[in-house]
Amino acid sequence: MSTKPNVLVLGGCGFIGRHLVHYLVTNDLAGRVKVVDKTPPLMAWLNRAHSVAFADERVEFTSANLINPASCQNAFRMTEPATSTAATATTGAAGWDFVINCAAETKPGQTDPVYEEGILKLSVNCATEAIKQGAKRYVELSTASMCSDEKVPQKEDCPVEPWTMVGKYKAKVERELMAMEELPYTILRIPICYGVGDRKGLTPRLIIAGIYKHLGETMKLLWTGTMKMNVVHVEDVCGSIWELLQTDRSIREIVNVCDDSDATQATISELLADIFGIEIDYWGITMSNMTKLDMAGAIEEINDRHLGPWAEVCTRDGVLNTPLTPYMDQELLLHKHVHLSNEKLKSYGYQLRRPRITRESLEEIVKDFIGMNHFPRTLLY
Repeated sequence: MSTKPNVLVLGGCGFIGRHLVHYLVTNDLAGRVKVVDKTPPLMAWLNRAHSVAFADERVEFTSANLINPASCQNAFRMTEPATSTAATATTGAAGWDFVINCAAETKPGQTDPVYEEGILKLSVNCATEAIKQGAKRYVELSTASMCSDEKVPQKEDCPVEPWTMVGKYKAKVERELMAMEELPYTILRIPICYGVGDRKGLTPRLIIAGIYKHLGETMKLLWTGTMKMNVVHVEDVCGSIWELLQTDRSIREIVNVCDDSDATQATISELLADIFGIEIDYWGITMSNMTKLDMAGAIEEINDRHLGPWAEVCTRDGVLNTPLTPYMDQELLLHKHVHLSNEKLKSYGYQLRRPRITRESLEEIVKDFIGMNHFPRTLLY
């Protein structure tokens, strides 16, 4: 009988992590799934489908701080499962077949030491432990904010010039992993990732568009509609992780995981205008450049304009406790192009499940949040 691989998902209660656990469980791909996170599932705002996946008998949860080497070592420990089935000891003493690192400090606006620990130190600890434990494969999720070019879709060998703090430290992680000769890694560079449960990718824009519907005003955006904002649906991140693990050709490779939308700020804004029935306009390059003189002040003003009405409409609709916020960090509003080529991903034979971003896929996010009473329903209905 063929035994299924044992999978360790680090940062498994995060946005991509929870989808990956759900993907492994619903497609019956793994013998065992161990989820490691510093936030327990009950406090992670999981929706019903994800809660069901986490409750599956193949899934176990361990709370750990992966920045601490001892805690990281403990996270990798394989305990004897409660049920002794034929799938228990698929790898004997070797432990985890696949280690997938979705853990990282991604909150914008933190200081260097926070990212140094929460990205660089964390990933190095996890990769080092994966080597020690003899993991067959190690997957690291990285970011697309490595190089910005409006005209040319960036390939994996582009010059690395990160413009976000996460990008800066993920670039260091990439270099560290490359230096670990025994590590059978695959690095995935991910653009703006969206899907049900997303709170940081496109959701702030969905919230802000809803606020402009409430205010009855035009939503005016910095820069222009042509700014590249390439995206990928979280289902394709999970699907490509799994498919890339099935071939040795992806070992010690970096792969861009991006859809075919070639999305721009206008692509996304037009979908928002369609969903919420609002008008969209742009400040243009010249006016937007003027905000650079006092970017912090401009961002504060923008956030102040949104936070009051958001609180108001949440109160009106009885949304009393929500993890969602319209707050935008300075980094998200820079004039930088997220512009990737997905040729390499397709060269492995991967077929996108959600090749283009659609109105339906964005409405799905909002409806899921409304179902959990995290998003004011009158903004959509």
